[in-house]
Amino acid sequence: MNQTESSYNLSGSKPLPSLELSPGLIWILAIGAGASVANLYYNQPLLVEMGQTFHVSASRIGNISMLTQLGYAVGMFIFIPLGDLWERRKLITGLLGAVVLALLAMSFAFNPLMLEMASFAVGFTTVVPQLIVPLAAQLAKPQEQGRVVGLVMSGLFMGILLARLISGFIGFIWGWRTMYLLAAGLMMILMLLLRINLPKCEPENKQITYISLMVSLGKLIWEQPVLRRTSFMGGMLFGAFSLFWTTLAFFLNKPPYSLGSNIAGLFGLVGIVGALTAPYAGRLSDGKGPRTVAGAAAGISFLSFVILGRLGQHLWGLILGVILLDLGIQGAQIANQTQIYTLLPKARNRLNAVYMVTYFIGGALGSALGVTLWSAWEWQGVCWGGLGLVLLSLIIWKFNKKSRRG
Repeated sequence: MNQTESSYNLSGSKPLPSLELSPGLIWILAIGAGASVANLYYNQPLLVEMGQTFHVSASRIGNISMLTQLGYAVGMFIFIPLGDLWERRKLITGLLGAVVLALLAMSFAFNPLMLEMASFAVGFTTVVPQLIVPLAAQLAKPQEQGRVVGLVMSGLFMGILLARLISGFIGFIWGWRTMYLLAAGLMMILMLLLRINLPKCEPENKQITYISLMVSLGKLIWEQPVLRRTSFMGGMLFGAFSLFWTTLAFFLNKPPYSLGSNIAGLFGLVGIVGALTAPYAGRLSDGKGPRTVAGAAAGISFLSFVILGRLGQHLWGLILGVILLDLGIQGAQIANQTQIYTLLPKARNRLNAVYMVTYFIGGALGSALGVTLWSAWEWQGVCWGGLGLVLLSLIIWKFNKKSRRG
């Protein structure tokens, strides 16, 4: 270990040489990541129905999506560094118990303020996926990290996309409150599944303080330019992604479509085409270099917004744009995370915390921007906003020096 890396190894997790990362365990990690991250996205197809329940405007109900993502960013900042400090199986199952309570609060919210507070709480406690991904990277062999991270991220992306599909149909048939009751039950089942199957992973140094751990985050940000630039790029891309999905239900609710939440959720199924490519993005990152893959993926995202702006009024154009958007955003996410995980292996949880906090701050800003642009200029404003955010990501990518693997 070199001197620079040693300075960050405040409490790296113990290596687990005796534990084989079997296909079955990879599946469990992928399912856990996908099922838990879905909590963040159930609201997107249901925003119109939520607004009708409480008789509020699109700009007010759009805060639900933004607050969930903002809560996720804050939760990651607070909890993810603890993955380098506490035993991770207990941390993961404890957080799943907390998210059950937050989901129940969503279901029983009796006014817009309570709904907004519960939305923030759902995001704040739904940080399990960002504990699972670095755990998978730690357990994988170095030459297979991209593939394993890609497989687990495929589960995560499938959770994002299926969340929209499932919540759209359940909301249309039984109402949005039922969706959150079912989500709470699912999290209870997941808590038991992970408790039984996850390996026990104790931190190496239990004497380190939380304050020292958080100070090390600042050092990582200050001393790792690749982390800063990659995080900013990811934040801008996810901002564009969130901008689109937050406003899609409003777009589909108006002519020429005039469709309900069930169809808005169905577009999540279209995006699965992109999710299925995530393992290939991981393999490409292993072979071609993650920086190259990230730039190409951002270019695909830019093209998607061009198509959505020019052809989004036609169903085939909207479908093509969704496929390309999911393909681009997910490919860039895999490449960026593969890149940062190679910087300082002993600080993976903290590297991931910096990256994902920035990522979801970008998502929250994108959701807020999307609602603002929709209120002012509707669909064309949304598409121009998406193009602008992706362009910012490409600019920062251009100046992002290659990492050791890219």
